[in-house]
Amino acid sequence: MQLHLSPSMRSITISSSNGFFDFMKVKIAARHISSRTLFHAVLILACLLPFVFIVTALVTLEGVNKCSSFDCLGRRLGPKLLGRGEDSGRLVNELYKTLNQVRSVEVPNDLKLPENFTQLVNEMKDNKYDANEFAVILKGMMERSEKEIRESKFAELMNKHFAASSVPKGIHCLSLRLTDEYSSNAHARRQLPSPELLPVLSDNSYYHFILSTDNILAASVVVTSAVQSSLKPDKIVFHVITDKKTYAGMHSWFALNPNSPAIIEVKGVHQFDWLTRDNVPVLEAVENHYGVRNYYHGNHVAGANLSDTTPRSFASKLQARSPKYISLLNHIRIYLPELFPNLDKVVFLDDDIVIQRDLSPLWEIDLGGKVNGAVETCKGDDTWVMSKRFRTYFNFSHPLISNNLDPDECAWAYGMNIFDLRAWRKTNIRETYHTWLKENLKSNLTLWRLGTLPPALIAFRNHVQPIDPSWHMLGLGYQNNTSVENVKKAAVIHYNGQSKPWLEIGFEHLRPFWSKYVNYSNDFVKSCHILE
Repeated sequence: MQLHLSPSMRSITISSSNGFFDFMKVKIAARHISSRTLFHAVLILACLLPFVFIVTALVTLEGVNKCSSFDCLGRRLGPKLLGRGEDSGRLVNELYKTLNQVRSVEVPNDLKLPENFTQLVNEMKDNKYDANEFAVILKGMMERSEKEIRESKFAELMNKHFAASSVPKGIHCLSLRLTDEYSSNAHARRQLPSPELLPVLSDNSYYHFILSTDNILAASVVVTSAVQSSLKPDKIVFHVITDKKTYAGMHSWFALNPNSPAIIEVKGVHQFDWLTRDNVPVLEAVENHYGVRNYYHGNHVAGANLSDTTPRSFASKLQARSPKYISLLNHIRIYLPELFPNLDKVVFLDDDIVIQRDLSPLWEIDLGGKVNGAVETCKGDDTWVMSKRFRTYFNFSHPLISNNLDPDECAWAYGMNIFDLRAWRKTNIRETYHTWLKENLKSNLTLWRLGTLPPALIAFRNHVQPIDPSWHMLGLGYQNNTSVENVKKAAVIHYNGQSKPWLEIGFEHLRPFWSKYVNYSNDFVKSCHILE
């Protein structure tokens, strides 16, 4: 590159060193130029020279030195300097076309795929792959990764299902220790409630809660939270129903840890005279039916087409296959009018709830002659939890379902329900429940597969009075992004789902709302290392 000053100082020319063309020619008018002006001009040119040199080098290297003007140079270099080279765009388009062509190509089963990106680069270098070969290999690697991720997700869901269905070591220890205490400690066997309080068990001026569970720790949290949140704890009566194997331990806990001034009764299913085979033949059939037992206790993956199932759908199906759904304790709520013939109005609670507000106003709610006061689950801000309609629970491809039910009908929630037992006794709800259980058995469980709620949805049709959603917040057991602020405002929070707060798989930020009602100072709780 050369800089030429004419002898007359009337022009300055910048040209390439090989003389092929001039880059810049500056003509100066024929007038006197001061040395100061000349100095500034030369200084500016000196600053421009490195840039011009770089431009010349780029032009020469790119083979575009035939450009004879800045206009040509701008058209050639502009896109390159701005990252919009013609070659780059053409390369992207060609790559897209190649990938689109192999979209329908099956990856050969015997094709050896690189294990990682580095291996892919090395093989491309060694084997000189063309574009199509590269695209097929890339597709194979992507499909393999997607398959592995999908399989790991299903494995995670299976492990979570087993964790949710099992009994934690600490809770099992608690049950064994308390059962042993029942046999060796007379105080643990004392009558509940004391004889002078027996009339209260059928006194309708009290607030009667019914809790059915075989989980001693969970039962203690429900009762403790209810008593501590109540404005009238002395008017609370808890009827705790459990199975025969848990009865001794459950009785011991509440005998040794009375939640005064509330009154607590503990009763085993074997102690209800009404619960005979003649009165509940369908439930016996459910428990003994081979198909049912295999469905709830068998291989949950065998026969399932995981390639056509989403992880979310698979998780819902696993949750529905919890063995608890064939337990009498889970069905017992349908027999409340017969089990408590002297009571008029009760609140039935699941064992995975926490009470955060006084519930006595529930007894003042006018159910309008309906039987069941419940929160509807088809509307609300949380579309994952509050989007349940009948289509969610029933198989509408079956004619028995499609001919009798409306898929858009709103569902409601178990967990915290106000039952008007006087109105219930005037209905055929129990008979309807039994009828549909039989039909589902006959159809080999093809009418529904989601626990005990579906037959109740049918049996209680036209007998449900919706109550304000703030009374009962759901979803704390299967949704990690539950709003903590909404949890604080709810009267009852429900850990429905697999992630129970007493399990390691429970959500850590939601566990404190439950664990604050655990009596960690209790000797049995400490010795069994509960939640440590």
